[in-house]
Amino acid sequence: MLLVDDDPLVRSGLRLILTSEPDLEVVAEAADGDEVVGAVLGHGPDVVLMDLRMRRTDGITATAAVRALARAPHVIALTTWDVDEAVIGCIRAGASGFLLKSASPEEIKAAVRAVVAGDAVLSPRSTRQVLEHLGRDDGERERREAREVMGALTDREREVSIAVGRGLTNDEVARQLYLSPATVKTHLSGAQTKLGVRNRVDVAVLVERAGLLRP
Repeated sequence: MLLVDDDPLVRSGLRLILTSEPDLEVVAEAADGDEVVGAVLGHGPDVVLMDLRMRRTDGITATAAVRALARAPHVIALTTWDVDEAVIGCIRAGASGFLLKSASPEEIKAAVRAVVAGDAVLSPRSTRQVLEHLGRDDGERERREAREVMGALTDREREVSIAVGRGLTNDEVARQLYLSPATVKTHLSGAQTKLGVRNRVDVAVLVERAGLLRP
């Protein structure tokens, strides 16, 4: 993975935490957002841990640039505060979720493994907050288009998408719908393709926009 933070002590701490595990490897570091694309192209990380507030180029801009690459890695935003406008901006740019810098070592390692497995780094509570923020600017046209595009899904793809919109992981969706985790991944991948979105957070946004999470 790639560590991006303008504080060398933060990068050092993250490296120490992550390299303590045999299945996790830090391939490179970057001290500012304008170094990120070059580091991704040069080292090919699967995950980028991205600070949101840096001196030259912020994490939102860097995330958008990374996610526009042909073989884009997953991005996890690193933030001092809970869901705020910077976090929302980074998720709009394609991040798979966010971590508080106060997160425990176990939470950090679990988050990296989660995005590699195809899950988002958002708790159900955070998912609700993120969707509420993202939905504030929705107009009737956006809601209508969301309902139309959701209509292209199969029944199973729709069920999986709604569960994802509630903040469930693939394993939790599998247990709820009596499916294997591999089958959940297949349905979610099919839904993402039909919906034309990049990740499960985008799926959740469309589900909310279409009104499928409301009682």
